[in-house]
Amino acid sequence: MFQSVLTSTNVTVVQALICIGTALVLGVAVSIVYGYKSSCSKNFAVTLSLLPSIVGLLIMMVNGNLGTGIAVLGVFSLVRFRSQPGNSREILAVMLSMAIGLATGTGYVTFAIFASVIICAVWLVMFSTPFGKSNYKELRITIPENLDYEGIFDEDFLKFTKHHELYRIKTTQMGTLYELKYHIVLKKNVSEKELIDSIRYKNGNLPVICSRISDDTAYF
Repeated sequence: MFQSVLTSTNVTVVQALICIGTALVLGVAVSIVYGYKSSCSKNFAVTLSLLPSIVGLLIMMVNGNLGTGIAVLGVFSLVRFRSQPGNSREILAVMLSMAIGLATGTGYVTFAIFASVIICAVWLVMFSTPFGKSNYKELRITIPENLDYEGIFDEDFLKFTKHHELYRIKTTQMGTLYELKYHIVLKKNVSEKELIDSIRYKNGNLPVICSRISDDTAYF
């Protein structure tokens, strides 16, 4: 079923058009799927659209030549080290685009279409449902340096949260203030405002920030 359209070492114009055309179509599809419920710049959308065809072109140029393959590997290494690290969703999209390019570049057009449809469908389902979504929030509390923070907010956490964990402490304002960072899970029917107001009463009305944890933050 999954057979390569490249039947020989010599690539014809028709074969090249089929491979590159399929890579372009699938690249645009990946770009559209990535943009679903996610902010996407035009530069990154164009990159995702064209990346599969560029990778496919490079693979067709290698065509079994070991020396050329090593040169292409070096090019990919340079691109990797000159790129800024992205979030997990961006890495997933880039990896999918490169996989499509590898498949189409070796002539496995049908396999590239089949795999892309399945992966994009699963992608859409997972990002449309609460799969993997966490109830954890990040709570940042600023306190004066003369306030003993150990146990001072335990009563508030016991009343308003199901779980809390202090994971970072740092000094600010030339050491005159401390910033405490917690991971918390609020109890049901409890508002963030109630917790914040209770904490402000103890920290001298200094800043208290409660925010959603980034999707790319790993925690236990």
